[in-house]
Amino acid sequence: MHSAKEKISDMASTAKEKLNIGGAKAQGHAEKTMARTSEEKKMAHEREKSKEAQAKADLHQSKAEHAADAQVHGHHLPGHTAYPSRTTGAAHYPPGQI
Repeated sequence: MHSAKEKISDMASTAKEKLNIGGAKAQGHAEKTMARTSEEKKMAHEREKSKEAQAKADLHQSKAEHAADAQVHGHHLPGHTAYPSRTTGAAHYPPGQI
């Protein structure tokens, strides 16, 4: 169940980020067509690549968050804790280590 939720979350994130990447490309193309000099075109191209890279980084980050969330919530059995319980009483040292 958790892997299905993770896959759906990843698919939603991917769709959202692909829209962001497409928007960055479209905006970059619009800026390039409006640019008059080659310097302006280069700057528009750099901004386009920067926005694409940011969208891809956001996608990677959201997928990592989904994976971490699934790992935290996965494989939990009722009555079990994620941390070992502390023992009460005397500490258990190996012989000769006191």
